[in-house]
Amino acid sequence: MEEREREKTKSLGMEFVLVEEGEFMMGAVPRDEHAGDKEKPQHKVRITSPFYIGKYPVTQEEWQKLMGKNPSKFQEAGRRAPVETVSWMDTQEFIKKLKTIEGKTDRLPTEAEWEYAARGGGSISTSNSSHIYTYGNDISMLGDYAWYEDNSFRTTHPVGQKKPNALGLYDIMGNVWEWCEDRYGEETYSQSQEIDPEGAKGGDYRVLRGGSWGSNARACRLSFRYGINPNTRNHNIGFRLVLLP
Repeated sequence: MEEREREKTKSLGMEFVLVEEGEFMMGAVPRDEHAGDKEKPQHKVRITSPFYIGKYPVTQEEWQKLMGKNPSKFQEAGRRAPVETVSWMDTQEFIKKLKTIEGKTDRLPTEAEWEYAARGGGSISTSNSSHIYTYGNDISMLGDYAWYEDNSFRTTHPVGQKKPNALGLYDIMGNVWEWCEDRYGEETYSQSQEIDPEGAKGGDYRVLRGGSWGSNARACRLSFRYGINPNTRNHNIGFRLVLLP
């Protein structure tokens, strides 16, 4: 079997971490008292191909280098703070332009890829499928891993300052919401495919995951999912990319 690089760095300085193929339990942990119906039922999902995912959300510096401008409200947070105030449609323009200089296909993660990576990848026995947060279930530890309403001072912060998850991904909870590729459906999980699911077949909204600087602890849970119009720009919404091997 070909040995894959564990990490990659692209021309803009974006760093990516390898996520191997495997299985996990997607959705709310049964004992999670804060879970809503749109996060249920928890169900087995198989990711059949490896992928690389951004170690951090895309930063203001990276967006500026490629797009020639910085749309972010929180520019005073610094060039290494996540870019925000970008719509789903804006991310597609970023991806399209990135392809012209690198010749490879990047995209947003699917909702299943995002949660799989957030939980640490691996198999059902090792993918933290019983965890409410990336590290476990103790809400008192959330501030060690995430910028959220209790510690953010109502602003974004430079990426990589909090603890990473098991794969070495930073800011996967909090700081900015992250766009996913999928269309959003409230009943997606009850109709979901087990192998490489791609979200709802129709609908106008796209998926957001992970919570932000303005979110409460409930919204930073790994299973929390939210749908919003893809043209929405808000200063609590950013993204990270997936790179296929």
